[in-house]
Amino acid sequence: MQRPGTTVAPAGPKRCRFGPLEIEYDERVLTPRPWTIAQSDWAVELLADAPPGALLELCAGAGQIGLLAAMRTGRSLVQVEADPVAARFAAGNAGRAGLADRTEIRCARVEAALGPDERFALVLADPPYLRSADTSRWPDDPRMAIDGGADGLGLIRACLDAAASCLPPGGHLLLQVAGPGQAREVAALAAGQFDAEAARITDDERAVQLLRRR
Repeated sequence: MQRPGTTVAPAGPKRCRFGPLEIEYDERVLTPRPWTIAQSDWAVELLADAPPGALLELCAGAGQIGLLAAMRTGRSLVQVEADPVAARFAAGNAGRAGLADRTEIRCARVEAALGPDERFALVLADPPYLRSADTSRWPDDPRMAIDGGADGLGLIRACLDAAASCLPPGGHLLLQVAGPGQAREVAALAAGQFDAEAARITDDERAVQLLRRR
């Protein structure tokens, strides 16, 4: 039994396959979900016709989604992650994938991570999107990685604003959302800056949404 005032050291790091990548993480970081490979795959499709430039991943976690897209396209990658533990894993995973020389890790909040003149070919984001009241359904997941605030849209708003600032007209944001219901909320929320072009639905609680910068 843990004594009051003490902390439990994390268990040793775990590794899992994410497509061809070997991703390291531990219980302090959101476990890579195999279904999110679909977001990497869609990014690869879009980048085939995108203008030159780097790929930006917001709320990168252990880095697997952006790393897989960067590996398959040869693009440079900038990853933004506010949690220093996850950012360290992302850096290690970039090195393990042989992508350290073209991957930049920024340990910062989304709102403060980008310069005013930066531009990217495509933006990926997997923000926390659960309502705070719903996070108890996932007790094994780190709260920081899943809690999107009272309405589930707090970090999504930050990602929309960041992507709008760094995408050219016609540029794309690929955003993970909590299924088709939240996709409709995001389409309405983003309407001043983006057109909602499509969504690929995994189930009622998981989807990837494609938004095009106006």
